[in-house]
Amino acid sequence: MDRVFIEGLKVDAVIGVYDWEREITQPLVFDIEMATDIKPAAASDDLSLTLDYFAISQKVTEFVQQSSYELIETLAEAIAQLIMQDFGVSWLKIKVSKPGAVPNAGNVAVQIERGTL
Repeated sequence: MDRVFIEGLKVDAVIGVYDWEREITQPLVFDIEMATDIKPAAASDDLSLTLDYFAISQKVTEFVQQSSYELIETLAEAIAQLIMQDFGVSWLKIKVSKPGAVPNAGNVAVQIERGTL
């Protein structure tokens, strides 16, 4: 199975459990790995036969900007379901990073895998 990657997708979102976090946006960074068969697209040079990473990035960005979750775990799960349902992805791995969330740490993140290869 082939993989399509979207790495370092930055989106500002309302995210967090503390009252002050509910009043601001904070940067999140998404790394998304999706399994697909790229052979048909490669053979025909046809975008409709592969995962359109631009369309997926736009959909994720819009979803995150409109969301208001407390936990990045919940957001990661929601994005996984969105991509799998809307783009027919059977397996994916998503890492959601929240840089600056913990003093003296460069980053905190969760990573999930969903589906089957």
